[in-house]
Amino acid sequence: MPAADPSPRTFTLSDFDFELPELLIAQHPAPERSGSRLLDGRASPPTDRIFRELPGLLREGDLLVFNDTRVVKARVFGEKASGGKLELLIERVLTGNEVVAHMKVSKKPLPGSTVHMAGGAARGGFDATLLSRWPDENGPLFRFALRGPTGETPWELMERHGHLPLPPYIERQQNSGHDPDAAEDSQRYQTVFARAPGAVAAPTAALHFDEAVLAQLAERGVERASVTLHVGAGTFQPVKTENLAEHQMHSEWYEVPLATLAALERCRQRGGRVVAVGTTTVRTLESWARSGQATGDTNIFITPGFAFQVVDLLVTNFHLPKSTLMMLVSAFAGYEHVMQLYRHAIAQRYRFFSYGDSMLLERRH
Repeated sequence: MPAADPSPRTFTLSDFDFELPELLIAQHPAPERSGSRLLDGRASPPTDRIFRELPGLLREGDLLVFNDTRVVKARVFGEKASGGKLELLIERVLTGNEVVAHMKVSKKPLPGSTVHMAGGAARGGFDATLLSRWPDENGPLFRFALRGPTGETPWELMERHGHLPLPPYIERQQNSGHDPDAAEDSQRYQTVFARAPGAVAAPTAALHFDEAVLAQLAERGVERASVTLHVGAGTFQPVKTENLAEHQMHSEWYEVPLATLAALERCRQRGGRVVAVGTTTVRTLESWARSGQATGDTNIFITPGFAFQVVDLLVTNFHLPKSTLMMLVSAFAGYEHVMQLYRHAIAQRYRFFSYGDSMLLERRH
């Protein structure tokens, strides 16, 4: 058990900064999912392991909770009527063939304008008509109505014309024209249990699990359950305010199924531990615990001092400096302990971010 942090303090953005050598940012997945490294950070000093050792670190009666969201091909290229290049990152599908999207363009079109995606409907692609900002005129997102030549749904249009929205720090996408996602990404930037389409970023801690590890967990008597949180592009947005209280957290849709609620209750009754796979699972479970709502939108911002109610252990990847995810794991396992783990990981050349290695953390009591 790591030592408790000293007396409570007020954290600022700078507290979560650290120097990360660029060569440690993973550009490709490990050859095998469970062959990645696992830093066992439950105690100090930590232990260097391989991810396939995880089943041996858990106990019969523990409950592993995964995020079963599926990454969609939400990145679509097109052009305005004037010919100017444009890119949409579709964040959410609404009713009536409407979507909410980030828009990257030199000069934003006016509401009512139609842009031509993947060549436009006349060339086998589809058209998108800008309706408004979403949810208000100051928001960073835009609402579009999509129209394809044969009446496809937004999901079908994305699947046919879109690309996986790889994180901005995976550099190979920057210089590859309109085909930024490599063939390996279609398989490896999805979890083996991805089910519910809607995410624009993978729940990366779950990428390390393969069928062999899942089978070992079952043999050990570790129960499995799933939640859904559709990861939004806001997960990559930097925190810009030194005062954390001034940061506006992005909103994401989540669901905790009845079967998972029942599994959580069984786990508590038998004295097992709830093991969250990834920060998105933590956000989902703790949002449910705070609100009592099993489904809805959450903009929960977890920083040191947060009172966790559900999660006991956390499997997570290594996160960006000054990110909300660094703040979440610091709240969970203790700020000083987490910073020590990151110094160890950098010294031992662990691989960072979405395709990187992982660590196992225990909640600081």
